[in-house]
Amino acid sequence: MRVLGVDPGLTRCGLGVVDGGIGRTVSCVAVDVVRTPADAELSARLLHVSERVEEWLDTYRPHAVAVERVFSQHNVRTVMGTAQAGGVVALSAARRGLPVVFHTPSEVKAAVTGSGRADKAQVTGMVTRLLKLAEKPSPADAADALALAICHLWREPMRAKVAEAEARAAELARKHKARLAAATRKANSPTGTANSATQAANSATRTANTTTWTANTINGTTGGGR
Repeated sequence: MRVLGVDPGLTRCGLGVVDGGIGRTVSCVAVDVVRTPADAELSARLLHVSERVEEWLDTYRPHAVAVERVFSQHNVRTVMGTAQAGGVVALSAARRGLPVVFHTPSEVKAAVTGSGRADKAQVTGMVTRLLKLAEKPSPADAADALALAICHLWREPMRAKVAEAEARAAELARKHKARLAAATRKANSPTGTANSATQAANSATRTANTTTWTANTINGTTGGGR
């Protein structure tokens, strides 16, 4: 499976393509950072990011796209730019029918380093080691993009299994509720009421027969004693 990892941003947008092999084997296909000038118009910057992402999708043909999920920061303007760049990436992938999954920074750190609180240096070091790179990816946006791709390759199979199990459980619950509803309707229907009355009558008959038998037994015993 081939994944395009994207660390979205307007000033720097990291792109990394990683192939997943047998088990947890991963290999780097390509990595780069798209840069746009801070003084350019927002529309022009987004267009440039979009064009580069389109080129990568056409060139490397990934099976899925992993994007870092935007989280709250003190700089609202930075958050907005990151979200806009991520939206552009998701749109480009959607046009090709590619699945897009957003991973949180803590998910990526945990998948790559084993700790959701790892710093950028630790993430970069582990990415370099896992991909057997000759040198560390630079800047950090490049390493983050590769880490996103690795995270997706390792987490998505388990995520898919969990989603499948949840879907099966929901279907079983739906069928169970349907059977209960059908049983309730049957019990409340005229036929169901008639059946209940018949059962009650049969029960009364059995009780009467038992009473008669008991009385006869008592009479027989009493008569035998006279």
